[in-house]
Amino acid sequence: MLLVLVLLQVCLCCLRLGSTEVVTSFENTCPEFFFGKTPPGDALETDSAARICQRYKNQYHYATLYDRNQRIPIYSAYLYQPGDGKRPNTWMVEPQLMGSSYPKEMKTEWTLMTMLNVSQNEIKKSQAVLQDYKNLTNYNRGHLNPNGHQPNPDSKASTFTLTNIVPQYEKLNGGQWNNYEQSIMATRTADCAETYVVVGVVPGNNYIAKGRVNKPSHIWSAACCVVDNNHRRSWAVIAENDKNAVSLVTLGELEEQLTGLYHKGTVSLFHSDCPRN
Repeated sequence: MLLVLVLLQVCLCCLRLGSTEVVTSFENTCPEFFFGKTPPGDALETDSAARICQRYKNQYHYATLYDRNQRIPIYSAYLYQPGDGKRPNTWMVEPQLMGSSYPKEMKTEWTLMTMLNVSQNEIKKSQAVLQDYKNLTNYNRGHLNPNGHQPNPDSKASTFTLTNIVPQYEKLNGGQWNNYEQSIMATRTADCAETYVVVGVVPGNNYIAKGRVNKPSHIWSAACCVVDNNHRRSWAVIAENDKNAVSLVTLGELEEQLTGLYHKGTVSLFHSDCPRN
């Protein structure tokens, strides 16, 4: 009887300390990826949104708000910490979008199907799968949190989950958006002690994969740079997802544009201590 009580106490402790990947609150589970530990406001929420603290090898690497019905991320939030390393090539999915009884960190489809006897149809109910992105014309897999903005092999690998991917216009992904990710971000963050980033999309009216996966109308990115305790800067970009062009704007201008595009109230991407101009 004593042994049973001890095991029960251990299990309860694990339930308190262990955090699932699909969570009810970013603030309580992985707030470190948001400036001032404050996620974007409710204006970006959708009816089928899931909060994912992206977990890989028992560590959180960034946070994603994912739309189960549209099967795309609405945004991913992370710390900009670029590091050297090879580009990963293994794609994963989020088991807990199927239910809380599934593994707490991202897995490959093959692992779920062969090791846990999960059918691909079951996975497809709540998220995109690799098959959805095959045979696309003019579009490819676009990262919200790019592996090049992560510091080590594990954090880079964690960006290769389809919950961090949207259908992105191919010329934009390999053109001006890539230039922003690789060159402009490096220049603008030169004096930043920390840079908090939120990259997101505006869901569009078109789909890929026979209506399964939404094709965003716009892709945007916002950065809040902490120079020191007394100095902060911000900047942002937005792009239409059918043109190879990126517009550099202020954080305030982006929030104003997104407020008009989402039609769900005033958009706020960062804590109010991050300057808007």
